[in-house]
Amino acid sequence: MNSLKELFKNKDKNLCSVFFTAGFPQLNDTVSIIKSLEVNGIDFIEVGLPYSDPLADGPTIQHSSEVALNNGINLDIIFDQLIAVKDEVKTPLVLMGYLNQVLKYGEERFCEQCVACGIETVILPDLPMLEYENHYKKLFAKYGISNVFLITPQTSEERIRKIDALTETFIYVVASASITGAKGEISQDQITYFERIKAMNLKSALIVGFGISNKTTFDTVCKYVNGAIIGSAFIKFLESNGVEKIDEFTDGILK
Repeated sequence: MNSLKELFKNKDKNLCSVFFTAGFPQLNDTVSIIKSLEVNGIDFIEVGLPYSDPLADGPTIQHSSEVALNNGINLDIIFDQLIAVKDEVKTPLVLMGYLNQVLKYGEERFCEQCVACGIETVILPDLPMLEYENHYKKLFAKYGISNVFLITPQTSEERIRKIDALTETFIYVVASASITGAKGEISQDQITYFERIKAMNLKSALIVGFGISNKTTFDTVCKYVNGAIIGSAFIKFLESNGVEKIDEFTDGILK
């Protein structure tokens, strides 16, 4: 069974995921970050693939991608880093990147490397649903890879239900129709949105991302969904405090 499916089967509330950019702050920090996040109780980890034109990412994650690319990171190095940690870490890892990265690297080669690293789930925000249905669904199934779709407050109920039918792990619930980054507290409009999605009684787990930055926002969204992803706030913490103090960040969210 997919490791995320197994996780959601055993835990369906207050799931905490953390996003970080591979190769940031330093080229070889990827393994240390993953190990530290596991030790400190993070439920699943989202590994960002640095990209020069990340359409969904705000300035913080864009900056981390720029630093990582300047450090010399590339997909081959990232896959080597993930292979190195495969047998030491049990926490599910998810890759988040962009379709052009997959195309440039080679679709089959990308999938083969995912399998070699133990990656079973990917998030490609710019992968069109029609393209997924016509091509990538079959390709990913061949390699045991599940795809995560994103929804926003503007996504129609019809599309959400179609996404739910196609989903094998979780639906990425974008907290607001914007790029990534901390936005302050959760608004009443966002709560209404979360309540609407919850009331649809979808089969898939619901994980909120974009704008979750502290314990307050994490605890708030978890009243309506299965969990949340923290990205930009963690990137800022890493840049200011380094890998050695990750426990301070996770304690601030989970305790």
